[in-house]
Amino acid sequence: MAIKEQMAKRAAEEIENGNVVNLGFGIPQKVVNYIPEGKTVFFHAENGILGAGPAAKKGEEDPDIVDSGCVPITTVPGASYFDSADSFGLVRSGKLDITILGALEVAETGDLANWMVPGGLIPGMGGAMDLAKKAKKVIAITTHTDKNDHSKLKEKCSLPLTAMNCVSLVITDIAVMEVTREGFLLKELFDGHTVEEVIEKTEAPIRIAENVRVIKYE
Repeated sequence: MAIKEQMAKRAAEEIENGNVVNLGFGIPQKVVNYIPEGKTVFFHAENGILGAGPAAKKGEEDPDIVDSGCVPITTVPGASYFDSADSFGLVRSGKLDITILGALEVAETGDLANWMVPGGLIPGMGGAMDLAKKAKKVIAITTHTDKNDHSKLKEKCSLPLTAMNCVSLVITDIAVMEVTREGFLLKELFDGHTVEEVIEKTEAPIRIAENVRVIKYE
């Protein structure tokens, strides 16, 4: 299984039956594919859908049923549709159990930067600020380092922040770390990676859990 799929599958393990969940762009969108049969999850798209399903198969797209990135999706039986005002009312009122977002940087305090690289094309923050501050649990999914091999997990973010003190769990392509009051706590490793590698690639102090799980997916 490709590492991006493994990251999405690991994120899906955090979702409980009956949760209302919002998925960000990229790897988070894959999470919907790893919800076990029999578990009921209400996926929210901020453009106005509660009950979003996987991406639509080629040739079966409905132009009126898309996610917030205009990607054609499916819906589950009983899905509801509403305008953006009601959608963000749902977000801002704290009704989301989990949001799973991509990240450019995450600080040891849980600060999140995921919307702008200075000098680059600025797509806009979108709903990320609302999601990051109002969801009951925020999970960040990202590669551990950027294209220049610089750590994305830092003592302090260098990029413009999306929200402060919001991330509780970080899933990277090598490890899973909880954000605690004392900073990053390494709890899991993807198969083939080591504690020493995580320490080397993290630009912040790390504490190591007593029993570090090794994640192996077939």
